[in-house]
Amino acid sequence: MSLNPWELLLSLLGGLLSFFYDIIPEYGISIILLTLTVSLLLFPLTLKQTKSMRAMQEIQPEVKRLQKEHKGDKEELNKHLMALYQERGVNPAAGCLPLLIQMPIWFALYRVLWRGFGIPDGSDLSNVIKTANEALYTVDSSGELTTTLREGIDITSSQFEHVTFLGMNLMVRPSQAVDFGNLVGSLPYIILLGIIVVAGFYQQVQTTRKRNDSDNDTPQNSQMQGMQNAMKIMPVVFGFISWNFVTGLGLYFATSNVFRVGQQAFILRSHGGDANGKGADKSEPDDSPSDEPTSDGPSPNASKKRNRKRRK
Repeated sequence: MSLNPWELLLSLLGGLLSFFYDIIPEYGISIILLTLTVSLLLFPLTLKQTKSMRAMQEIQPEVKRLQKEHKGDKEELNKHLMALYQERGVNPAAGCLPLLIQMPIWFALYRVLWRGFGIPDGSDLSNVIKTANEALYTVDSSGELTTTLREGIDITSSQFEHVTFLGMNLMVRPSQAVDFGNLVGSLPYIILLGIIVVAGFYQQVQTTRKRNDSDNDTPQNSQMQGMQNAMKIMPVVFGFISWNFVTGLGLYFATSNVFRVGQQAFILRSHGGDANGKGADKSEPDDSPSDEPTSDGPSPNASKKRNRKRRK
């Protein structure tokens, strides 16, 4: 029987998660391994995004020149900007492409991690998730599981040891698990959310940091500024999502963000910049002193050297 794309995606993610669980019967480790696999498969998109955003920073001097030349004529400015982007092979929207591609994966993964959809029936992981869900959540009048925890349930009890990782029950939401009256038990969930947000923000720092401090005084073009503003709010969005969805999905986001920080650092170093997105800009003039003569005569440094030789 043929499957539709959504069912294929569920089966692929569920099958991979079950495969990793059979190798290492630890639910949290299985999610991490699945995350790394997806991240590696999406590496070409990450490479394209990072190089494009880096290239946007590289051409900022030319963008500023065009802004000055066509100040007050927005239509003419946009026309020249598009020509510049095409000439340099820059796509201002490339930064959002990996996010758009991954959205179906996130929705599918939530279904996999929350209710075990796509995980092969009869597999060890399927039984683990089914048992944990039945113990954790109430059922409605039709016998379907709800999102409401059973009254008085202890999510840290030994019956959930197979879905517990680093002190977190991966089958419940942080909003259900965090109790500010029990900071010790809540700390792992809070740290996880912190990693998601901080690593997400640092990804933006890596690719959007100014090459020169003097650039801070000059406004960027509206397209790039709009893209950067949209990207800046994404870590907060992911933090909100992770707070309200099962912790297993938050572990996926945290692992993905940290791994991507490393990916971007590698890409930037491989293309002439350091981990912070800095690097030598060959297009900028060298302001260091030179002994070479200029069209106006010998340099002051050369004259000083001749005077020292005479005194000797």
